[in-house]
Amino acid sequence: MEWVPGESDETRIDDIVRAGLAFQEAITVEPRPSFIEASSDPWSRADRMAWGEVASPNDSLLARIGSECRSIAAPEQVIHGDLLGNVMFADGRPPVVIDWAPYWRPPGLGAAIAVVDAVCWHGYPLRKLGRDFGIEHWRQLLLRALLFRTATLHLLGYWTEDQHQRHVPVADAIIALRD
Repeated sequence: MEWVPGESDETRIDDIVRAGLAFQEAITVEPRPSFIEASSDPWSRADRMAWGEVASPNDSLLARIGSECRSIAAPEQVIHGDLLGNVMFADGRPPVVIDWAPYWRPPGLGAAIAVVDAVCWHGYPLRKLGRDFGIEHWRQLLLRALLFRTATLHLLGYWTEDQHQRHVPVADAIIALRD
């Protein structure tokens, strides 16, 4: 490991997505890590819930989002599943991706999770959810990203009425998008 200067900036969504896509491209050839299958932490379980591999908690919002999910024909690869606070910026230097949270999912999911996180917690405008950054299956990836984050909050015991109210307009906006 090496120390690098910089700090995260959750308002730089375009730069975070670009850095995440470049990182994703750089790791395309990496094989599926064997530990992913065995991981049982709340984030790994929520990831499996988001992809319909295990049942989700009984929640009307999760059910509503899940009812919009369709299978997508996309290759899978190792991705970074937590980009938003893990891209460092420093003047005059390229962005640095840190704290890799690996998942084996379709390309673009990391960007979708970053955008959903930005909308839910950092004031990124709902109207920008439709900007797909050239990523195939964008709406479906956004749905999975919101399912993932919502299920994670449930599993960690952080799901509250405030969280529900924060996530409903995000779900509405994603559902309104076209595949």
